[in-house]
Amino acid sequence: MRIGKQDNASTAIATSDADSINVRGLDLCTELIGQIGFTDYFWFLVIGHRPTEAQRAILDACLVAIAEHGLVPSVQAARMTLAAGPEAWQGAVAAGLLGMGSVVAGSSEAAGRYLAAVIDHADAGATGLEDAITASLKDLKSSRKKVPGLGHPQHSAGDPRANRLLDLADSLGISGRHVETLRTLAKHAPAIMERPLPINVSGAIPAVMLDAGWPLEALKAVPLLARTAGLAAHLYEESLRSIGFIMSHHADLAISYDGPPLDKNPADAEGQ
Repeated sequence: MRIGKQDNASTAIATSDADSINVRGLDLCTELIGQIGFTDYFWFLVIGHRPTEAQRAILDACLVAIAEHGLVPSVQAARMTLAAGPEAWQGAVAAGLLGMGSVVAGSSEAAGRYLAAVIDHADAGATGLEDAITASLKDLKSSRKKVPGLGHPQHSAGDPRANRLLDLADSLGISGRHVETLRTLAKHAPAIMERPLPINVSGAIPAVMLDAGWPLEALKAVPLLARTAGLAAHLYEESLRSIGFIMSHHADLAISYDGPPLDKNPADAEGQ
């Protein structure tokens, strides 16, 4: 059974025959292996052409910025999965990636879509960008929603990773409308939302990547690839000195029971 229209059965990414393997029109063995770095190859695979020097530099910086983020829930899930199944690295990596949703890592995609929506609204209306931004912020406040890409529980004075990425985008000549929109949001948000809201790394990444020419539909690929590298580090360490069951034990101790009262004397209950 088909779901949706699927008449165009083709792919533009890769093909092979008995003598060669072709990726995006280039021979894998003679033109890619040993000839291209992985950041360039990632861009090439997704988009279909090699990045410029500036595009490579900003993608590389974004990958480095968020590859490691400590013992966040996705890392804990991966480490506890490996502790329970030491032979199943693939399962542990999958557990970590499956835990990367709208709150962790996937927040970059949400911020990117928000930036794009604000820009589209500004372009479609008679008002300028600042008016579109203030209207959007007021809508978010009235709906009691967070501002995607702004705010950080620890770095209330400013996320240093975000600041570095934005400075780098400026120096590379990449900064465009998405960075401008993000900075304008950060300028108006504290007064409208009535709390400190610095730009965070989940806002900086989509802003610089979209301005660099990365597709909105593939934004989530950037944090997914970056965090896979971080998961590999945690899983290697987990295989050498496991803390998975320690984390599980501490979680058990930290959570209190608030269900129905426990029967202290099961034997009496059976006799009733």
